[in-house]
Amino acid sequence: MSVFAIADLHLPGGAGEDKSMSVFENRWKGAAAKLEKNWRAAVGENDRVIIPGDVSWAMKLEETAEDFAFIDSLPGEKYVGKGNHDFWWTTARSMNAFFRSHGFNSIHILYNNSYSFDGINVVGARGWFPDPSNQKTVGEVDWEKISRREESRLKLSLSSVPRDSGGQTVLFIHFPPVWNGFVCRGIIDLMHEAGIVRCYFGHIHGFYGPGADFEFEGISFKMISADRLNFTPLLIEK
Repeated sequence: MSVFAIADLHLPGGAGEDKSMSVFENRWKGAAAKLEKNWRAAVGENDRVIIPGDVSWAMKLEETAEDFAFIDSLPGEKYVGKGNHDFWWTTARSMNAFFRSHGFNSIHILYNNSYSFDGINVVGARGWFPDPSNQKTVGEVDWEKISRREESRLKLSLSSVPRDSGGQTVLFIHFPPVWNGFVCRGIIDLMHEAGIVRCYFGHIHGFYGPGADFEFEGISFKMISADRLNFTPLLIEK
């Protein structure tokens, strides 16, 4: 069994292929076909794939059926986190019931919980940019409140890791906790407390250079946005 990761699939959600992503270069043209080809070439039926957010453009859960049918058809078990564009996201109970009712048995939610595989504990959160200059929003936003809430969700995920798991805990988060000169101090401190030294993040598009992978305070950060990975799940654990 191997563990892979890829974020920001941005499947159409009934809105038409490649909705609005062409602004980030032509590499998004035919993205779903490239993703399927590369996924099937890399991932086996017994493997695991972590998808930390921005899965579908759908606005409502029922509009995601085609997108999740596509994901379910691909090899491996999938663990889906929340991104800032996942407006279809509801409660874990509702989403799990939706997946089961449609027969999407290979899809699991990574939210306020964790999973332990051979040698690795997977924890996740959406995260947030605490600096308004780094995130576009609509209307009034309580930045501090959202940041504290996301820290609380990461705490819940971390607290669910079995004490006797023995594996390395790895964070999969949508927003990078460190980016463009800012630091989400609360998230970083939680990572230090939990002994996390590996973090995989998405959200960023149109940035494909070597600076997408970096170290900060002894923690290794890797960008796994789908376009950055050329729509190929990244092997993170054999």
